Amino acid sequence: MSAYHIAVFAALVCLSQGAPLANEGDYANITDFYELFNNPDAYLSFAKAPTTIDFIEEHGYPAERHYVTTEDGYIISFFRIPYSHNLQNQDEKRPIALLQHGLFGSSDVWPSLGPDDGLPFLLSDAGYDVWLGNARGNRYSKNHTYLSTKHPNFWRFSWHEIGYFDIAAAIDYTLSTDNGLGQEGIHYVGHSQGTTVMLVLTSSRPEYNDKIKTAHLLAPVAFMDHMDDSMVNSLSPYLGFNNVYSTLFCSQEFLPHNDFVLALLYNICRPNSIVSGFCSSSSSEETTEDQGRTNTTANAVISGVMPAGVSTDQILHYMQEHQSRHFRQFDFGTKKNNKFYGEETPIPDYPTELITSEMHLWYSDNDDMAAVEDVLRLAATMPNKVMHHMDDELWDHGDFANNWKVRQYINDPIIAIMNDYEGK
Repeated sequence: MSAYHIAVFAALVCLSQGAPLANEGDYANITDFYELFNNPDAYLSFAKAPTTIDFIEEHGYPAERHYVTTEDGYIISFFRIPYSHNLQNQDEKRPIALLQHGLFGSSDVWPSLGPDDGLPFLLSDAGYDVWLGNARGNRYSKNHTYLSTKHPNFWRFSWHEIGYFDIAAAIDYTLSTDNGLGQEGIHYVGHSQGTTVMLVLTSSRPEYNDKIKTAHLLAPVAFMDHMDDSMVNSLSPYLGFNNVYSTLFCSQEFLPHNDFVLALLYNICRPNSIVSGFCSSSSSEETTEDQGRTNTTANAVISGVMPAGVSTDQILHYMQEHQSRHFRQFDFGTKKNNKFYGEETPIPDYPTELITSEMHLWYSDNDDMAAVEDVLRLAATMPNKVMHHMDDELWDHGDFANNWKVRQYINDPIIAIMNDYEGK
């Protein structure tokens, strides 16, 4: 979860309250969004947007798409680089690596850096069987055995279910393949929400710790007491509790990957929009050096595939964490809490002390979504953690995914840790 995406969310809330896209009274400059969207000659079209398969195959790597059904009926889509075309190691036993995206993202994010820096390609060329996960509800995982996406019950999930069901199903599936049979477990890498869901799984279903060789949590988000994001601080007092606001917002698809949303974001981020400032995580005080830290090529690719869609309950769950100062399960309200948890309060905390697998926590001082104090609070509860503090004082939440030196500081060190494990 990044400051940019929370800002977009705030902008949409402003729009829902009637905020104009241009200065009030300057009606000549207000774009008729619906006219733009319905214009058959519009130049902005993502009907043929590339998929993860395209991003992988364009660099010569083999790519596969797989589907797995979770215990609660969701059909999740995963992409795979089964072997390296450079190594031609398809007939060898290859250790498994599973990569999981953050909030609003999809498997498209990982290969966007290309073969020189992208973790999937580097892992493949290091001899790994690479799997790219997709959370339920995003552009690749919008199917269910009996629920339609048009029914609100489809969207009644938060990141709890993604961890408890989706990641569990992904691990079991990868270990059931021909290459996975006989392997003790997998290596895992998650960013932002991808860290939260792993913490949910290994604390709620501790038997899965035995299936994790090493886990790498990039910008781990669990406790959120010290989160220093102005939009979260502004919105969580309204959406972090069971009230009329959260009730109206809950269990809906939010920011799906389609032309409508992408065009809407285009209008929000126009220079004359009163909310255009929300569209950039950079500030006017940042230097040219600060603003030139990301891989611009990757940013251009990502902008065409994000947002990928989420349930509003995922956002609500994070807002609840911020307000409660706990890392705990979803607050359904008094009646439903009694049904789900057997009591109205307290809502169960995640027992992170039960996480026994080797957890590597990668964190930084400049991450406004995963504050150092919160990461250290999480680490204090975990018996088998390894801490990796970023020396770069400017390293922020997004840098873990697309900093132009991410290979040097994140990807290569992660692969070295995995290789050390495999060499034991």
